[in-house]
Amino acid sequence: MKKLLFYLALLLPGGLVHAQKLHLTTFGGISNYQGDLQDKRFTFKQANVAVGIGVAYELTDQLYVTANFKIGKLSANDKNSNLNQARNLNFTTSLSVVQISLEYDFLNLNVQKFTPYVFAGLSVYHFNPYTYDTAGNKQYLQPLSTEGQGFYNNNKKYSLTQIAIPFGGGIKYALTDNLRIGAEIGLSKLFTDYLDDVSNTYVDEGLLLANRGPVAVELAYRGEEINPAATYPAGGTGRGNPSGKDWYYFAGVTLSFRLGGDNSTGNRGKNKSACPVNVY
Repeated sequence: MKKLLFYLALLLPGGLVHAQKLHLTTFGGISNYQGDLQDKRFTFKQANVAVGIGVAYELTDQLYVTANFKIGKLSANDKNSNLNQARNLNFTTSLSVVQISLEYDFLNLNVQKFTPYVFAGLSVYHFNPYTYDTAGNKQYLQPLSTEGQGFYNNNKKYSLTQIAIPFGGGIKYALTDNLRIGAEIGLSKLFTDYLDDVSNTYVDEGLLLANRGPVAVELAYRGEEINPAATYPAGGTGRGNPSGKDWYYFAGVTLSFRLGGDNSTGNRGKNKSACPVNVY
């Protein structure tokens, strides 16, 4: 909670704080991803709990600029897939996202009770994939260069903090003039294929051993853990699918509260030009 409040403070520049235009927003739901260990673009399978907090500022009655901070977790395991069970890889990562967006309501919630909406923007996110070795020790995967990042074939190490393009939409329902509840899904287009530490081909076993040690070799291919006869694939053999980048997404329930409002319901459904009780 202290971390959430800290990020919220960063998202509250003084110039935005005007009565009846600023909304405090919260989010609760799931986070998930699509990539080399989970090929479906959207699924609840292997999803994890996510939460968020933020602000929305009314530019007009239907257009907002929003800033929010979300935290979640992503994880996937080849054992839960029908495609690459023999590879036997898995990963988990925490996910922290700071996002700035423009959001548009198709209907005016100062007059109507219900509206669909869409949003798009820019985000900065941090991830750090890890797994557990056969001894039960937690191992972060990026330093292990499991596909030769940093020492083979000009394959550079991927950054753990990157930008993404978020977009999505949902529905909102006005409980009162100032309290709104909704359901939302937001997808993010990434510029990396290494959210799960899998993208391209296996690097030669001896080369990986010489450059990153036995733990890297153990975690680059784990087929022998389920099939003792399995051997490390030859260098250059496909390990992942480099043709597309990874995605992550959030889906859940939103709750927003307008700061500085009177929480009445008297204006809803009335023509604001005829009854200008609230001025925004």
